[in-house]
Amino acid sequence: MKKSLITYTYLSIFTALLTISLKLIAYFLTQSVGLLSDAIESMVNLIAAIIAFLAIRLAEKPADKKHPYGHSKAEYFSSAAEGFFIFSAALAIIFSAVNRLIYPKMIEQVSIGLLISAAATLINFLVGKKLIIVGQRYQSITLEADGRHLLADVWTSAGVITAVFLVDKTKILVLDPLVAVFVALNILLTGGNLIRRSLSGFMDEALDKNDLLKLDKIFQKYQKKGLVFHAIKSRQSGQKKILSFHALFPNNYSIKKAHDLIDKIEKELKKEVFNLQIESHLEPKDDKKAFES
Repeated sequence: MKKSLITYTYLSIFTALLTISLKLIAYFLTQSVGLLSDAIESMVNLIAAIIAFLAIRLAEKPADKKHPYGHSKAEYFSSAAEGFFIFSAALAIIFSAVNRLIYPKMIEQVSIGLLISAAATLINFLVGKKLIIVGQRYQSITLEADGRHLLADVWTSAGVITAVFLVDKTKILVLDPLVAVFVALNILLTGGNLIRRSLSGFMDEALDKNDLLKLDKIFQKYQKKGLVFHAIKSRQSGQKKILSFHALFPNNYSIKKAHDLIDKIEKELKKEVFNLQIESHLEPKDDKKAFES
């Protein structure tokens, strides 16, 4: 899995370099501030992709003495950074657009410029969707954030292409910067959502509702067989999902019998929830002190 995720960050970096080149060519051909702002967004994509690469390399390092639970939270730094970069790109777009509102300028060679920009947009769309799918499959907030960043860029490009086309047809120059501002406000929302998710990860947020329901079904199945579970806690840490609980067994269970059963329960839990790490504690059910911890 490690090699696979790193490979996808290479794809993201290559995509950013390619789309930056295409969008800068489109800008120099047309002199559209909208296309310039689109190129700025792709430059941010490159920085974000490099950060994602570094974050995933660190997150997938094995646990050590200083970090016995691994380095998976490094991904939240990357996601938060991407959110801030999206904010920065949006502000740069707004600044360029306001300048063009004050100093209007005719755009040139529209057809070829839009064709090049459309090709770059299609590339971003395909790669962005792929990164989101892989990120969700492997619970990598870094890859998912990188994918959503690319899709935010797709919305930027779509708005810009529409604006440039309309300016060319109607000669209403103000449409170019106005649409750029509108798209910038839209991608600000994407940046805000990424930052919110990252902060939730730093705060050890519990597993999502669907995962908890799957785990609860297994606990209920064994409770009907006489076991008791309490002190059930969960948290998300990057790609890792962590669950801890106490299992209380009847006094007539031997240590081996209890251990074999808890091993079976843990395998069922891990089968239901991907990348789950479990810390379990066995106790006698008839001991009142067992419920105090």
